[in-house]
Amino acid sequence: MSAYEPPPHHAYTQQQPAAAAAEPPRRRGVGLVLVAVLLAGLLGGVVGAVGYATLADDDSEPSGASTSTSDTLAQDTTSSDAASERSVQEVAAEVLPSVVKIDVVTEEGVGSGSGVILSTDGEILTNNHVVEPATDEGLIVAFDDGTTAPATVVGTDPLLDLAVIRAEGVSDLPTATLGSSDDLSVGQEVVAVGSPFGLESTVTSGIVSALDRPITAGSTPDGSTVFPAIQTDAAINPGNSGGALVDTEGQVVGINTAIRTDSSSTAQGGSIGLGFAIPIDEARPIADQLSQGETPTHARIGVTVSDALDENGVLGGARIEEVGSDGAAAAAGLETDDVVVRVDENLVGSSNDLVATIRGYRPGDEVTLTVVRDGEVEEAEVTLESDEGSPTS
Repeated sequence: MSAYEPPPHHAYTQQQPAAAAAEPPRRRGVGLVLVAVLLAGLLGGVVGAVGYATLADDDSEPSGASTSTSDTLAQDTTSSDAASERSVQEVAAEVLPSVVKIDVVTEEGVGSGSGVILSTDGEILTNNHVVEPATDEGLIVAFDDGTTAPATVVGTDPLLDLAVIRAEGVSDLPTATLGSSDDLSVGQEVVAVGSPFGLESTVTSGIVSALDRPITAGSTPDGSTVFPAIQTDAAINPGNSGGALVDTEGQVVGINTAIRTDSSSTAQGGSIGLGFAIPIDEARPIADQLSQGETPTHARIGVTVSDALDENGVLGGARIEEVGSDGAAAAAGLETDDVVVRVDENLVGSSNDLVATIRGYRPGDEVTLTVVRDGEVEEAEVTLESDEGSPTS
């Protein structure tokens, strides 16, 4: 058995680490579809001195000063191409000052995660699962220059597993340059920066192994959710969560969030060359909303779906089980038992594929769904709606 395990804050007691039990086109933004099938559950637990989440997946494919976060998010978004000549050493020297270690005090003990500095006045992007278990006044940010500062939560998005926190009493911080995950290619060199096992300012390198890999992470009131991740063989371990995945120009292309581990082991898993990051083009609009005190929104088509199986039991798309009234799908003429096999140019082989694909868009985006209805192939133009105000989608 294998599992997707967000490598959250690494637990430790004093100074000793504590053990704990095909490339489709890129998409924009973050989206949402209700899923009727059983997705791998979010299993919250207390392990060692700190809680962390394990996501089982047996069959998966795998008020501050002057500078605002929105100003930072408007930085240069031109990602490098795979032929860049810059060395890992050069990239590390540029990126390390803008990546922090986050110490987390919980009711069970102390742990650590990572974060990316968004603004000079202390706004930092990290994972929701890093900060979620923190007690009041339980966040301490450690900067690359050795200084520390207390931090508070600005906002969280459990659905995409993102959070923005603010380090207090700081100014003139070095900020990360956000790139574009849309420009990534399989085989492109990337560098992971963070604090695995509490070892701050750690750098590992590898390549983009796959794009738009549907992985189970994040959470909703109904359980865990799926989003399209960047897969990399750069070593990602517990404590790397919330850190930066950067290209060879030093631009952030993803936020490290999960690893795949052998869930049959009782020990906290480490890197086996299967790490996953939230694409920065999905994370950017959510970070912007959180920094402005807004509730994060996600796109949806307004359907409940299940895996579609052919006569041989082989997955063959996402079957619509229910169409929400007065929603985007209803307006586009979608019907129960339609089987979605493509979104724009992206093939859909399962319900998880559809969820992850739609999650790569933003509310208001227009998409073309290719569906099979009564044996005939049809197309439907859908304007994606927002999940704002909906607790279940």
